[in-house]
Amino acid sequence: MASNTSILSNQTLREYRSAIHQHNDNFIKDMPKIEMHVHIEGTMTPELRWELAQRRGESVININTQQPCESLSELKGTYELLNDLDAGGVDGGMQRFFELYYGGFSVLQDEEDFYRLAMNYFRKAASMNVRYCEPFFDPQGHTRRGVPFMTMMDGFKRAQSEAVRDLGVHSQWVMCMLRDMSPESAMEHYLQALPYRDMVVGIGLDSLEVDRPPLLFEDVFLRARKDGFKITCHCDVGDKDTLRNIGQVVDQLGGSGADRIDHGLHAADDSFLLQRVKEKDLGMTICPWGYLCYSGEAQITDRVRTLFNAGIKIAIGSDDPSYMEDIWLNNSLYLLRVLGDFTDVEFVQLQRNAVDICWASDDIKAAILKELGGLGMKEEAKYGSHPI
Repeated sequence: MASNTSILSNQTLREYRSAIHQHNDNFIKDMPKIEMHVHIEGTMTPELRWELAQRRGESVININTQQPCESLSELKGTYELLNDLDAGGVDGGMQRFFELYYGGFSVLQDEEDFYRLAMNYFRKAASMNVRYCEPFFDPQGHTRRGVPFMTMMDGFKRAQSEAVRDLGVHSQWVMCMLRDMSPESAMEHYLQALPYRDMVVGIGLDSLEVDRPPLLFEDVFLRARKDGFKITCHCDVGDKDTLRNIGQVVDQLGGSGADRIDHGLHAADDSFLLQRVKEKDLGMTICPWGYLCYSGEAQITDRVRTLFNAGIKIAIGSDDPSYMEDIWLNNSLYLLRVLGDFTDVEFVQLQRNAVDICWASDDIKAAILKELGGLGMKEEAKYGSHPI
């Protein structure tokens, strides 16, 4: 991996955050979109978390004080990542992220909770002109708390149907195994997903990657490939073995390599891996803001640009927006406008990439491509570029 000693200050990150929160880029806002890399549990806003806890008269613990939050405002304060980076650096921020992320699971207990979580995201997606999405979900994080698999899926299914009917947002789900749990647990949950083939299109792998390579879970992926699921895998940015793990995902996972790569940004640092990704025509789901705010590396968008210019089919996602400074898909796209000089034509190409590498039905893909058909050079001439 290429070394990079250029680290952005937290003040600079705050300036970027402010700029992309306040953007008023009509082209990005109005463009029809697909989102693939978003964790449904990572869309748990403090407002929704507070509401769900209040619904059953429970408290929400402040992870700073380990005492119950006295107000929504206090809970919101615990979500401010950049303050934690000031106190503890990148490692402190990552620790805080996982504490918040898994801590938010506690309010998800019955079907209504899972329905509310999913509908909250689908409404946000509709407001951003997302036409189709493939949210990740982490079933083991719920079943280990005693939540039945069916409870989770029934809530998601109700929201999924309502989103199509009322919002025009279509979706399929990607079930991720937690790589810090056992391969046996992964297989157990895979088998529980089989009755939900009408909802679940893909099998993935996420959570803490250190010393948990993709092939540790090869039995699950071989079975998923045999059963006709699409397969994908997170290859986290900055992990010590990320190049090895990307290689396993590209060429070995599921017997012949995955259908898609989640993250995998450091393929841009290795010419062989870059060539293999291109030869196999693999899509990559990229979340630039998350990499910036957790690594602080100044060359994140340079790598995104390298992948794009190499002809790799990248698509942008928001990852865990509620725990990443409230940066959603439209904000992440605008970040590429600011730091990567992406043009309107290139934004259209990113959405064409997303159409190509997503697992939607042909009719949904055709409808989105038709919408995108009127965008391109004439829009770039109309709006131009939008620097800060």
